[in-house]
Amino acid sequence: MASKLPFIIGLGAGYVLGTRAGRAQYERIKASATKLVDQPFVRDKVSAASTRASSFVREQGEAVTDKVADAVKERLFGTPASQPSSAPSVTVDDAEVRPVNQAD
Repeated sequence: MASKLPFIIGLGAGYVLGTRAGRAQYERIKASATKLVDQPFVRDKVSAASTRASSFVREQGEAVTDKVADAVKERLFGTPASQPSSAPSVTVDDAEVRPVNQAD
């Protein structure tokens, strides 16, 4: 509860200050934001960031999709799709790593 208290106080203060500022202040802030977004250098930066993000998604999307699918399959069926359930155990120094069998 102690971590929620500052959030609740901030929410209340924001509400009070926002309602006192009124619609006129909101319209001024909105107009300033619109002017800023319409600036050429801002549009260029937004366009460049959008292009980089979409190329990253195209490149990494399949890997992320595979990881999510493996995580879901492991959660549902107990064995990741990328590892066969009859995987041999591996010994590293004194530790032995064995696949987990959910049926046992």
